[in-house]
Amino acid sequence: MQIRRAALGREIIKYEGPCLSCAICDERKEKRFCPAAHGRICAQCCGEQREVTLDCPSDCPYLLQAREHVNAHSRDLGSAPDRDDFFPDVEITEQFVYEREELILGLSFALAKSARADRSLMDRDLIAGLSSLAQSYLTLVKSSLIVEPPTANLQHQSIAREVETMVREFRAAEERHIGHTRLRDSDVLKALVFLLRMSLGRTSGRPMSRAFVDFLFAQFPEKQPALAGSEDAPSRILIP
Repeated sequence: MQIRRAALGREIIKYEGPCLSCAICDERKEKRFCPAAHGRICAQCCGEQREVTLDCPSDCPYLLQAREHVNAHSRDLGSAPDRDDFFPDVEITEQFVYEREELILGLSFALAKSARADRSLMDRDLIAGLSSLAQSYLTLVKSSLIVEPPTANLQHQSIAREVETMVREFRAAEERHIGHTRLRDSDVLKALVFLLRMSLGRTSGRPMSRAFVDFLFAQFPEKQPALAGSEDAPSRILIP
């Protein structure tokens, strides 16, 4: 209850309702409803706990606003320099991206398919799966030794299986259309590293971030084909 004094000296009592505290910190005043916390929280807790302790739904307006801010900030700063620190010896040219667009789209679709099959997957799971696969292909390219992805994580293994299935299907499609496969292991390595760097550019880096997952879902809506069906179809690949 708040008391305000009018100009004529009379006291006017105006009831403004209870001052509710944040459902998380219980200290600051609540400002917004949080679907992840199932209550109203303050702006500071929203910013600090978003995608850290809060498993934010993808359509949360505050999450979307934060992602847009991060993307705009990244554009102002240019490409994040640490992305190229992942497999720095693997050079990816614009010509490669152009020539192997369908491969990259196919592998992207495999990642989206994995994430749809297991809704608990986060960006960090896809990044870990891509890193593990890329390391295996790097060993294969350099030494011709076939190495299983070095991970005991069942989710990461599932991601790797989905990607490997797509690679086999891609080679089989080439065999049917041209009588042989032109896809080299080095091409797969470059495509994996390309997607790895893209994922690092898309994710917020927070433990529960799904920014890259949501990006893949937007590129490949449910019941849509994995690859472009027309030569005139615009490219959905965004250079990281």
